[in-house]
Amino acid sequence: MFEEKQLSQQEIEMVNKLKEAHNLLKKEIQKVIVGQEKVIDQVLTSVFARGHCLLIGVPGLAKTMLISTLAQSLSLSFSRIQFTPDLMPADITGTEVIQEDKSTGVRSFTFLRGPIFSNVVLADEINRTPPKTQAALLEAMQEHQVTAGGKKHTLPEPFFVLATQNPIEQEGTYPLPEAQLDRFMFNILVDYPTEAEEIKIMEMTTASYQAKVEKVLGAEDIIHLQSIVRQVPISDHAMNYAISFARLTRVTEPKAPDFVKKWVSWGAGPRASQYMILGAKARAILYGRNMATTQDIRAVVHPVLRHRIITNYSAAAEGITPDKIIDQLLDLIPDKESEVFQDDRIPKVLK
Repeated sequence: MFEEKQLSQQEIEMVNKLKEAHNLLKKEIQKVIVGQEKVIDQVLTSVFARGHCLLIGVPGLAKTMLISTLAQSLSLSFSRIQFTPDLMPADITGTEVIQEDKSTGVRSFTFLRGPIFSNVVLADEINRTPPKTQAALLEAMQEHQVTAGGKKHTLPEPFFVLATQNPIEQEGTYPLPEAQLDRFMFNILVDYPTEAEEIKIMEMTTASYQAKVEKVLGAEDIIHLQSIVRQVPISDHAMNYAISFARLTRVTEPKAPDFVKKWVSWGAGPRASQYMILGAKARAILYGRNMATTQDIRAVVHPVLRHRIITNYSAAAEGITPDKIIDQLLDLIPDKESEVFQDDRIPKVLK
């Protein structure tokens, strides 16, 4: 097992500053967004882990407003792409056009950048466009670049895609392929506000109130903090703990529990383990801690796994969702180190 590089004193000070920045970010976002504290935390965790998010919720829950407010508070460039059935890949990535040099009369191809060339890209209602157009995001999300006319164009850093999806209206939609879903670090469920929160929303949105969002962090700050996230120490036990969740969702895993074999068609791939560990590290430093623990992993298990567990017809017939399967895994997999290595049900993948 490799050893994690310990944080320097300067980096520890930066972690402490990040905790303060995290609190300021939440304060700025909550000037506009009422409630949804868990959603805000998960989005910020994903941002500092250099991941992408898929936000799922019914219309009117401020998903789009949350993303645009986040971009304002982070002092980053922002593009909103409204996904529709007639949207073409070039409408996202950009296109090459012929331009003539007036002084020489020479014509040449020039690449006109599309809206993907922003720090924060809001893919609004991403499932309303055909798979060909959805696929235009794959290279950008994975490689942080766009290829056009045989040339590679690097995207600005930091770069992350925040997509929204309506879970109710399915007419005229195109489900996201599993390969694209897997590119999203988190699948975040945006729920209804409480009664008190809804009253506050009514008071804010039906009066002349206009929030002024202050800029908290710049692009260079975020890039630096993203690099620190990967240096945050994590124990072998916590690493095993994260990997156990991913491996036990696979029906081909000999130690997979019976309920997984009964309800799951396909389980999570290696990206799930990577994102659980990165998410745990990011969450740890967002709360001012210098080491990721199993509690940080437990906090990110649901958003990491819920779109990577493909349930079967038996699960649908019994009303079993990926979240219910994850709940059972949380009960099954202990978070005490002594139990993890003594329990034969848990794969000792790193031992």
